[in-house]
Amino acid sequence: MEETISLRELFETLRKRLWLIVLITALATIVSGVVSYFVLTPIYQASTQILVNQAKSEQQLYNYNEIQTNLQLINTYSVIIKSPTILEKVREELNLDRTVDELNEQIQVTSEKDSQVFSVTVQDPDPAMAAKIANKTADVFKNEIAKIMNIDNVTILSKAEVKENQAPVKPKPLLNMAIAFVVGLMAGVGLAFLLEYLDNTIKTETDVEKHLGLPVLGAVSIISTEGSKKAKQQVSMTKTRGETIGS
Repeated sequence: MEETISLRELFETLRKRLWLIVLITALATIVSGVVSYFVLTPIYQASTQILVNQAKSEQQLYNYNEIQTNLQLINTYSVIIKSPTILEKVREELNLDRTVDELNEQIQVTSEKDSQVFSVTVQDPDPAMAAKIANKTADVFKNEIAKIMNIDNVTILSKAEVKENQAPVKPKPLLNMAIAFVVGLMAGVGLAFLLEYLDNTIKTETDVEKHLGLPVLGAVSIISTEGSKKAKQQVSMTKTRGETIGS
């Protein structure tokens, strides 16, 4: 016969192991908060925007084919701007104590679909340094792209700035703690059911019927130590009274 578990038994298991679930959940949340606030290094972000568009006079009209060419060039520019040719000059001009590969990992180039504007985003533990790297990368790219591609169609649309009381983009302690809370809760519940599954001891009459398939005819209660002491005291008092009356 297939064994089924009632909803009452599930809640009973959770109630019995509630201390374990709370402990694991609290421990995971506290550890996540401590690591996020005191161990991980805050990372700040700065961005600059670059426009890909040929300079035109008032008499000239915008050409659709030229706009499409500029849009296609953005993919090429996204690769060039992170190339060693550009980043090596950025590293030298800012006198950075990091390699080109490390600098490359800090820079991210993104562009919106069908837009002639793309962004250069830099992440660094120092917000001022992040802004410097972003602006210097854009400046070097603008100067070098004319030599590399023989096209002068790059304009710096906006420069990266250091905001007052700027918040780091990572880590996010509250988000990390919320995730740790959910994971800890799931781990605690899972461990509670695992321990209940592995526990094959017989504690109640119901366990006897469940595991042995035998009906329970009776049960012997356990008398506590305090109860037995009180019983002995009552017996001794009864004897004393009997002896007193008999005398």
